[in-house]
Amino acid sequence: MSVIDTSDDLRNTYAEPGEAASKKLMPRLDGHARAFIALSPFLVVASRGPGGADCSPRGDGPGFVRVVDDNTVLIPDRKGNNLLDTLGNVVADPEVGLLFFVPGVAETLRANGTARIVTDPALLEPMAVRGQVPASAMQVTIRQVYFHCGRSLIRARLWDPSTQIEKGGFPSLGRIIADQVAGIDADEADKRLEEAYTTRLY
Repeated sequence: MSVIDTSDDLRNTYAEPGEAASKKLMPRLDGHARAFIALSPFLVVASRGPGGADCSPRGDGPGFVRVVDDNTVLIPDRKGNNLLDTLGNVVADPEVGLLFFVPGVAETLRANGTARIVTDPALLEPMAVRGQVPASAMQVTIRQVYFHCGRSLIRARLWDPSTQIEKGGFPSLGRIIADQVAGIDADEADKRLEEAYTTRLY
């Protein structure tokens, strides 16, 4: 097995990036990036902590991520499993990467920077949904942002409805948890999840 373990070997394995790719990195959000975030209902947050690297989804209505200024965004922490993986990682190591998606758009927006967890009511209350104020928000100071080409999503046909699997084509989460954790009843787990999905999203 051949393994690349030096930066020089890696660079020599690939062609040099084009001029546009090399120059598209921006130090702040411009109008296009702001508009994309305003349309985005979903992003993935990459973080790292004592246990290593991790990534986690975040989603809500389009524009749920609030742009504070050209270098700052606020990501509300909606109700979840309370494991606090990402938030715990940020406390240990503030470096994060963000990947924003807009349904129907092949390109994505990437942003890298440092984060901190804030609980100031003046910041959280404007992000309330259905009267529920998030317990905290991730305030990210962006140092690098750029648009990523759409080849990955095009190859994946991510937004093509014909590629969606039929309901029942993959086990329910309750079934999966029951198979993985002794003493869990699949039907009861699914009922609890359905209740959470319909009555406790916020």
